[in-house]
Amino acid sequence: MLIAKGIHKSYGSLHVLKGVDLEISESEIVSIVGSSGAGKSTLLHILGTLDQPERGELRMQDKDLLKLKGDRLADFRNQQIGFIFQFHNLLPEFTAQENIQIPGYIKGLTPAELQKKSGELAEILGISHRLDHKPSTLSGGEQQRVAVARALINNPAVVFADEPSGNLDTVNARSLHELFFRLRDELRQAFVIVTHNEELAGMADRQVVMQDGLIVAN
Repeated sequence: MLIAKGIHKSYGSLHVLKGVDLEISESEIVSIVGSSGAGKSTLLHILGTLDQPERGELRMQDKDLLKLKGDRLADFRNQQIGFIFQFHNLLPEFTAQENIQIPGYIKGLTPAELQKKSGELAEILGISHRLDHKPSTLSGGEQQRVAVARALINNPAVVFADEPSGNLDTVNARSLHELFFRLRDELRQAFVIVTHNEELAGMADRQVVMQDGLIVAN
């Protein structure tokens, strides 16, 4: 479903990725682990088309993603890729439901479609009773669940998560980890998760270990 080959990335004289090959299958949960500076987040950003490599190939659903530019790339990312970050990046002036719906507005979904889809996701995520609240009134766990719903609103093929439970306490982190697997089973998304959380990494279908810009175990 997603194929990366020979991915190289440098920042100045720092060679961060040194020829990474990785394939992600449909509905697979993959954790990416390794020490700080191993290149995990850089790889995640390239796989998610937020950054571009100097060399390599990146294909998803038979599309050459490195050839997509401008609006074509933005449209593909909006429709096929979801993102969950350690910091929720919710817009404080909007309610939880409005935050969830933003990618759908960009995609062009109708208000009725957005209302239905955001309501369904909120029900799955257990935040239906908080949809009219602003982010500042939500707990950390609730904010992260809003961010998860936002990532799923357009039914993406793959969701990329960068330290998604890094700011959560143990109980909320475990709840979020279990949620990813339930979502995969119910909605069939693939998840690619960069994490230092050993419990989450161990739960994944496959664990990818990075060291010094290379995958050393897959």
